[in-house]
Amino acid sequence: MLKHAVKAKKLVTHALTYTVTATAYQAVPGQTDSEPFITADNSRIKPHYGSKKRWMALSRDLLKPWGGPFKFGDKVRVRGISPKLDGVYTIHDTMNRRHHHCMDVLTHPSEKYDIFQKGVKIQPLAMM
Repeated sequence: MLKHAVKAKKLVTHALTYTVTATAYQAVPGQTDSEPFITADNSRIKPHYGSKKRWMALSRDLLKPWGGPFKFGDKVRVRGISPKLDGVYTIHDTMNRRHHHCMDVLTHPSEKYDIFQKGVKIQPLAMM
């Protein structure tokens, strides 16, 4: 009998750490654009989404198309929002151009998160 070893992908944190201000946003027209369920990278947000989805938006100064280090689809480790919201997020969206060194956590309106947290640390992750 042959046994096949399955290697799990491991997320490894890079040494670079960025300090940002974290806020929360919902997929609603008043906080997004006219198509709130479509992100900047064309991902589709399902109607019954929540913060457990772990999607985020970054300010443009942190995204590669505007000269930053991150690209859509990157995974980042987030520390400093709260024990419930800290963890690994995937970048799917961007913020209004007026924001700098900021991140937005996608939450559902029913979750009632009101976040404005300075000093949050984000680190890029690599798949190994």
